[in-house]
Amino acid sequence: MWRYPVKSLGGEALEQAEFGPRGVHGDRLWAVRDVERDITATARRVPALLKATARYCAPPPPHAGPGRVPEVEITFPDGAVLRSDDAGVHAKLSELAGREMRLTALPPASDTSLHRLGLTDPDNSPIASMRSDFGIAEGERLPDLSMMRISDLTLLARYSTPPGMFVDLAPVHVMTTASLATIGAAIGEADVDVRRFRPNVLIAADDPDDGLPESHWTGGHLTLGGVKLEVTMPTIRCVVPSRAQPGLEVDRRITRAVAEKADRCLGSYCWVDSGGVVGVGDEVALEPHRHSRFGDATRRGKRAVFGLATAAVDRLTR
Repeated sequence: MWRYPVKSLGGEALEQAEFGPRGVHGDRLWAVRDVERDITATARRVPALLKATARYCAPPPPHAGPGRVPEVEITFPDGAVLRSDDAGVHAKLSELAGREMRLTALPPASDTSLHRLGLTDPDNSPIASMRSDFGIAEGERLPDLSMMRISDLTLLARYSTPPGMFVDLAPVHVMTTASLATIGAAIGEADVDVRRFRPNVLIAADDPDDGLPESHWTGGHLTLGGVKLEVTMPTIRCVVPSRAQPGLEVDRRITRAVAEKADRCLGSYCWVDSGGVVGVGDEVALEPHRHSRFGDATRRGKRAVFGLATAAVDRLTR
């Protein structure tokens, strides 16, 4: 299990974690603000952020959350270590990113100022931005967004991250060892470092008949120790797993393998149905989703609408 104190920076491995409505306790309570673009920075656009790692100076207290954010310690690629309350941390992050950055704490959920969408780049259309983020060449098919809930799409049309959280979409990200092995086999590597995919939970699942087991979990429920998760959608993969991290070099084969073997999705996004404590080694149980004709029809309808909308935006912004 992993917790990421600062969005888009490396995180810390955990032997035991408490899960609540916002996912792993203490996850992404900090973010790096791109001052010029007035937006929360991500490793998709600022890959250098992945080369730094963060950990809490002390275990986050029970009350830690939006507006009550404990101090963190950031280790930079040159070995420098600065705390979040050190006045020099902003300059050091700016040096790392190559432009002005500020470390920002998650504000109360009622304050959406750090969740607003940033300034639009006049030289980069929405479709071009999506292609860049997902490593999709001109002419290649864009991700199938019909898997997303309408409520999530509506939220992302207004905010860069959900108010009250610095996650991209859902509070918990799970993966299986089977999926990790599938991508490793595709690129000829026995062991692909799971850190590339930044999950909160890695589940040991070896299914000889299915190399991507979690791709079928959407709509189901996972029980991990004392926690129950609702699996909301597959995790659509951007270019981040191919980026360099401490001890890991750039490897663009990973983005291509995920596109070819898993249709650009690897792992699952989850929301917390009931919180509790999970420890490494706890058993995992899956309650599968019951498919319905109505659900399948809704998905087909959304896919048609999104396809038409994407094609129109693509034509208008070329």
